[in-house]
Amino acid sequence: MSAEVRVQLSYAFDAYCPWCYGFGPALRSFAEDNAHRIRLRVLSVGLYAGVRVRPVSAYPQLPGQCGRVSAVTGVGFGAGFQRAVSQGTAVLDSAAAAAGLAALRAQPGVLPLNAAEAVQRVWFADGGSLSDVEVYRDIADGMSLDADAVTRAYASCGSRAQADADFRAVRRLRVTSYPTLLHAPLGTGQLGGAASTAAALTASLDQYLATASS
Repeated sequence: MSAEVRVQLSYAFDAYCPWCYGFGPALRSFAEDNAHRIRLRVLSVGLYAGVRVRPVSAYPQLPGQCGRVSAVTGVGFGAGFQRAVSQGTAVLDSAAAAAGLAALRAQPGVLPLNAAEAVQRVWFADGGSLSDVEVYRDIADGMSLDADAVTRAYASCGSRAQADADFRAVRRLRVTSYPTLLHAPLGTGQLGGAASTAAALTASLDQYLATASS
């Protein structure tokens, strides 16, 4: 399949979602293996938004959930994250994280999946706050981006508006669990999520493309 006719996939995830973090390596392998035939759109879902914006201590189930993620996916969580969860004061705010992702995603040449992974690592590896503007400066430096441009974008109304647009797009897709990888515009064409392997995702893509071309 040529680059001109690559199929667009939508990836619904949240930067604070442990299962999304666990799914990351499989999605990365799948995206690299199929780069010649897919375009990947990354959408933030707003898992911790509105009344759910609370300190991590308000979610005592989180350590157990992370344990299940590690058991299923093999992905580990960093010492900084473990400390942040133990201290319990870090506030989970998906709108701030989505705005940060939007600010990174808007920079020239940035692949959305690279930006999403970088944002997730701040929390799940280092325990850093995704509401801190300096976090996005550090991410920008690590990705060789213009850090001032990223921090200005993060502070702008435009990034918050883009975060809200992501949330609305996910609702239109009718996605109710995360992570989810989709091919259909109405959310009915799920390729996989959570415990899916890269091979299983590729097999689902093969089936979808075969059906679409028949």
